[in-house]
Amino acid sequence: MAKGRDRELIKLRNEALCRRYYYWTETQRLRFDDALRILSEREFFLSEQRIMAIIRKASREGRIKGLKPVPKVRAPRLTADQLRLFADQI
Repeated sequence: MAKGRDRELIKLRNEALCRRYYYWTETQRLRFDDALRILSEREFFLSEQRIMAIIRKASREGRIKGLKPVPKVRAPRLTADQLRLFADQI
């Protein structure tokens, strides 16, 4: 018997995760970040980054019909001078 996680179980988990992501985003109409939070904290107990990687891989491979890839979110890089522009609004 091979060491480590069972590949078939991981495959089944990933398929279930994709179905639940589709449910939360398409059926319940949640934003993708809210759906990721629910999947991460309540249902699968994986990091949001890992869930995004699983969904992206499944969407690239076309395994789940109607599954759209999760957009990559990049944090803006602000300088101290740019932040001072918003100091009066706080």
